[in-house]
Parts: sequence; structure tokens; C-alpha cells
Amino acid sequence: MKFFIATDHAGIELKDYTVELLKQKGHEVVDLGPFTTDRVDYPDFAHKLSLSVLEDSYSQGILICGSGIGMSMAANRHAGIRAALCHDAYTATVARGHNDANVLCFGERIVGKGVAESIIDAWIAGSFDGGRHCGRIAKIEIQG
Repeated sequence: MKFFIATDHAGIELKDYTVELLKQKGHEVVDLGPFTTDRVDYPDFAHKLSLSVLEDSYSQGILICGSGIGMSMAANRHAGIRAALCHDAYTATVARGHNDANVLCFGERIVGKGVAESIIDAWIAGSFDGGRHCGRIAKIEIQG
């Protein structure tokens, strides 16, 4: 699987850990930065990642910030992006199965490395259930 990953200054340590974890698991990773803890604006990186995921429909995205909230809000401004803020393996499983989420968000200040790994494993193992969820996903994509 191919992953784009980005953060802001509050998620650098967990981003770097996640990049190495994904590579160890055999996945392709494109790190969109940033690469230092200098203060940056999370929407810039959420938009960059969202556009990358939309250009490569077979990819997934991972966004990390302090809480994950800002990143998920910014990413979800893009039609076709379904960013899910996940705090554990269950929310990651449901996000993939019920919501066909294509961008995983979590917060470095919220989850540790062990929980992040369980979230990522659940995300990778998950897939969209389809069926009754298809109509709901279509309603998310309404332009207005």
C-alpha cells in the first residue's frame, strides 16, 4: 500500500516513527514533511496531503498533529477526502469499513507509539464494507 504522510510541528516524533513503521511493514511512504519542529500551519500540510491522495486514488493518507482534530478538519474540506480521527484500533476499523476513509488522522499528544501502531495495523487490515454504507458515503460527497 502507498501512504502519503504529513504533520505539523506538534507531530514530528510520531510521524518519523510512523514512517519507519510503515516501511518496515513493506509499504511505500511519501513523507510530505515538515522535517523540523519549527512552527508551521497544519492546514498547509493537510491540503498538500489531501491533493496527493486525490491524485493517486490507490493511496492512503496519514495526518498527525497535536490532537489530530485540526488536520482532520482541514483535510475534510476536500471533496473525495474522508479523513477520520482515530484514537484506537476500533475507530480505525470502523472508519475503513463503514466510512471508506482514505485519510487516517491521530494526535501525538493523544496516542503513544504502541496505540498508533495498533491503529495503523487496524487501518491496513480494514476495507470498505460497501452495501448499506454506499448511500451514506454518497451523501457525504454532496457539493453545495
